[in-house]
Amino acid sequence: MDNYIVSARKYRPATFHSVVGQKSLTTTLKNAINNRKLAHAYLFCGPRGVGKTTCARIFAKTINCFQPTPDGEACNECESCRSFNENRSLNIHELDAASNNSVDDIRALTEQVRIMPQLGKYKVYIIDEVHMLTQAAFNAFLKTLEEPPHHALFILATTEKHKILPTILSRCQIYDFNRIGINDIVEYLEYVAGQENIVCEPEALNVIAQKADGGMRDALSIFDQAVSFSQGNVTYQTVIENLNVLDYDYYFRMTDAILQNDVPKCLLLLNEILSKGFDGQHIISGLSLFFRDILVCKDPQTIVLFEVGDAVKEKYIESARRCETDFLYKAMELANETDLNYRYSKNKRFSLELLLVRLCQLKASPEEGDKKKIVIEPIGREEEAKTDAKPQVLKDAPAVATEIGKAPEAPVKPIARVRLNGNPEQAGKPNPVASPDESLSQDQPFSQDDLVRVWKKYAAQSQDVYLKNMMSYINPQLKDNYKIEVEALNPHFKESSPVIKEYLVSELGNRHIELDIRIKKEDHTQTLFTDKEKYLYMVDKNPHLKDLVQAFNLRLN
Repeated sequence: MDNYIVSARKYRPATFHSVVGQKSLTTTLKNAINNRKLAHAYLFCGPRGVGKTTCARIFAKTINCFQPTPDGEACNECESCRSFNENRSLNIHELDAASNNSVDDIRALTEQVRIMPQLGKYKVYIIDEVHMLTQAAFNAFLKTLEEPPHHALFILATTEKHKILPTILSRCQIYDFNRIGINDIVEYLEYVAGQENIVCEPEALNVIAQKADGGMRDALSIFDQAVSFSQGNVTYQTVIENLNVLDYDYYFRMTDAILQNDVPKCLLLLNEILSKGFDGQHIISGLSLFFRDILVCKDPQTIVLFEVGDAVKEKYIESARRCETDFLYKAMELANETDLNYRYSKNKRFSLELLLVRLCQLKASPEEGDKKKIVIEPIGREEEAKTDAKPQVLKDAPAVATEIGKAPEAPVKPIARVRLNGNPEQAGKPNPVASPDESLSQDQPFSQDDLVRVWKKYAAQSQDVYLKNMMSYINPQLKDNYKIEVEALNPHFKESSPVIKEYLVSELGNRHIELDIRIKKEDHTQTLFTDKEKYLYMVDKNPHLKDLVQAFNLRLN
C-alpha cells in the first residue's frame, strides 16, 4: 500500500509513440530532432491533462540522448536517458510559474542559463503554467528568451494561451494540443486495465471517457476511483452510481413515453430522477444532448460523430428510426429554450414538467387535434336553443367554449358568441369578436348605464395597461341613433377604437353603434403624462425616433 502509485503517474508516457491522441505534434517534434532543426523556444498550449508537460519531458530527454533510435525516440539505455528516468538529470529544469512568478525567480533562471550542460548537448528549461508570470517577470524574460545561449532551450506550457504577451508568442514555436478523443481514451484505459488485471465493461470505460472531457489525466484518475469503488470489477452500473451519472436508460424510457404522448409516465420518470438527487439543469442538458445524439444517428454520414460502444449505439439507432426529424428539431428547440430560462425560474420543477408536457404535445394524435375547433353555438331563448340548426364553424373569432355537439348549459342573451379552443394565436388579445352580420340576429336597445357597464368591463379585462388607464378616465356618452361620443386626452386612443367598437357591438347586441372620438385640448404644462405617452408624443414630432428604437432594440422601463 505504501508503494501504490496512481495510474496517471504510473502509466505516464515515456516515449513519443506512447503519447495518446497527439500524433501530428509528436511526429513534428521527432522530425525536428532527426533533421536537427531545433528552435530555441517552444510553447505547448491546450486543455489540462492532454500531454503538454509529458511531451516536454520526452522532448528534453530525446534531444540529449546519445544513441537515439532511427524513428526519433530516446534509447533509454545511455547515461543521459538513465539519469532522466531516475530523476537525477542536471540538464532538465522544471519551473512552476504558478508559485515562482516574480521578477527575482526569472532573474535566477536567467543566471542558470549561462552554465553549460554537464552531460549531453542541451540544458532544457520547462516552465509550466507560464501564463501565471507577472507583467514584470515577462518583461525580464524577453531578452533571454529571444537570444539564449546555443546550449539552452525553453519549453513553455500553458492552458490559457490568450493571457500570454504577444511579444512572448512571437519568440516561440507554438504547438496547440487537442482534446483526446473518446475512442483513444477508451483504448488506453483498456490497456491499463489489462496491465492491472482489472475486468471492465466497454460501456463503463466509455462513461469514464465522456466524464474526462478530453483529458487523459482526468480519465485515469476517474478510472482509479471506479476501480476502488467496484473492487476491481468495473461495470457500467457501478460507474454511473459512483460518478453520479444519469443513466441513458432513463432518456430512452422518457423518449418512449413522449412518443406515446404519455404525460403521466413522463412526470413519474421525472420524479424518479429527481428523487435520486440529480439537478434539474443537468436533466435538461442531458435530454438536449440525447435528442442531438438521436438526430446524429439518423444519418449514416453523421453517425461517426457519435462516440459510444457498439451495444449502446444500436439502441440509439433503433430509437432514431422511431423519431421523425421534425420532432427532433422541435424537441431540441424546446429543451434549449427551457435550459436558457431555467436559472431564472422560481418554480424550477414546474419548468421541467412543462417541458415534458410540451414535448408530449409534439406527438399528439390527430384525433385530439380535431377537438380544437372553433364553433358557434346559439345562446339565448330556450326555443332558439332547442332548434335543430347545425353549429356554424367560424374561424378567428372569440366565444363561449363549447365542444361540437354539446348544448350550452345556461342561456343568457339572444346573441351568439364564440371562443377559441386551443388557438395560441389569440393569446393575450382582448376579446376579439365575430363580425356583426354573422353574430347578431337582431339589434337590441341599450341604455347609458348598460354602455358604462360594458365600457368598464372591457377596461378591467384589457391586458394593455396603457389602454386601461386611458379608458378609466373616459366617460362615454350615448346619443341618438346609438352614437357614442368619447372625449379622449390622447390622439393615439383612435388606434384601439375598432377593437373597442366590435366589443361593444357584441356585448350590447346592436350593429348600429358608432364611436365619435374627439381629442380634448388641454394645457400640457398642467398635465402629467406617462412614459409611453411622452414617447408617442416624441414620435409624432420626429418619426425617425421609432426607427432608432427598433435599431437598438430599446424599450421603456
